[in-house]
Amino acid sequence: MAALKASIWVAALVRRAQSAGAAAYVVRRGDPDAGIVIVKVARLDGTADIFLPSRDMEGERAWRQAAGAAPEPDADALVQRETGYDPDCWVVEIEDREGRHFLTEPVLEP
Repeated sequence: MAALKASIWVAALVRRAQSAGAAAYVVRRGDPDAGIVIVKVARLDGTADIFLPSRDMEGERAWRQAAGAAPEPDADALVQRETGYDPDCWVVEIEDREGRHFLTEPVLEP
């Protein structure tokens, strides 16, 4: 089975978040077909969570929380470093006081 294009996956994530009452924005567009996606969840209290793509023990798509409730400038610095490694990556920012990420894949324990 072919993987879902990154642009379609990102659009679905943004729609899921917005449908639940959160604000969601594409702050960086990457490769429309195969770019990785970084998800930043701004809690609107000065902190943010960062989620990076990963794989679980069975090789299935999952996420790992790279920064949890970190000061927002630190979270932004992490995103900046990650985008420096891969110019084709996407960055989606979700603003949600509850800290919901709206990811449908599992989030791995740190």
